Amino acid sequence: MKCLIVQPVHADGLDLLVAAGIEPVICPDPSLETVAALLPGCVAAITRDVGFPAVFFDAADTLKVVVVHGAGHDAVDKRAATEKGVLVCNSPGFNARSVSELALGLALAAARLIPAADREEREGLHGFRERGVFSELSGKTALIVGFGATGAGLARMLESAFGMRVLVFSPRAPDVGGFARVASLEEGLRQADLISLHTPMREDTRGLIGEETLSLVKPGAILVNTARAGLVDEMALAQAIADGRIAAVGLDVYSHDAPVGPLGQSNRVIFTPHLGGATLEALKRTAVGSARNVLTALSGTTPATAVNAPIGTYATHAERITS
Repeated sequence: MKCLIVQPVHADGLDLLVAAGIEPVICPDPSLETVAALLPGCVAAITRDVGFPAVFFDAADTLKVVVVHGAGHDAVDKRAATEKGVLVCNSPGFNARSVSELALGLALAAARLIPAADREEREGLHGFRERGVFSELSGKTALIVGFGATGAGLARMLESAFGMRVLVFSPRAPDVGGFARVASLEEGLRQADLISLHTPMREDTRGLIGEETLSLVKPGAILVNTARAGLVDEMALAQAIADGRIAAVGLDVYSHDAPVGPLGQSNRVIFTPHLGGATLEALKRTAVGSARNVLTALSGTTPATAVNAPIGTYATHAERITS
């Protein structure tokens, strides 16, 4: 049996597949032509941010399962997968600690404008310290939007390291770890000095931070987004920065052109190239977790992280007996 590796994963995950008798097929690049040429004969695939569009499914002939290396599965066409009888599952949580730490790093870097200070020093410019306005995190209020593993991890860090008062807006979270839950996003935005986004992309969260919600933000707040680009209306955010309502921003996710657009013109915006889960530790854990999902699915069991429910061998027991 073969498993297509659409984008590079850590060798620990590949070793787990090999030990189970599955041959990893490594894509030299994730282009349509390359993937389409290598998919025939593969029973499984592991993909990252390239996802798995409908045209990939069209090229597959023996595919049973697609596993996302990480939590985000927006770029996988679940409708096409289900029509083809292919199970899709993700591998969440393995990189949560790393994403939480990056969110903390972005918050600190934004509060002190560290990247902008570094650039000016390298260029031999003087007076940045006198021109800038900087802030501490200690004792301030943080709003965590989305209380999954990454949001919860950051909340604990902010409370323990900085004594921050932590508010949580996460309607779907059954428990918020003892932190104060706000009834609405608006209620939290009015109080927060730091806003950090950790919620999935859904129709109801698209543009969550936009012109209307930004108008409610406490002046001088910092925004961090390590979740999904579409949560933020970038034009509205650029205007909020220009108006001084948002003091600084740290973005690990954003639209392709954002760094050369209005946001990129501000030295109060920090861009990182989706570094959240890119630590060695997280890459190892996620690769192994993804490989285990492949093995679970190919054994005839639906992994707990399945995000669709194809009919047949890979449906859950309950679905099989009721279909």
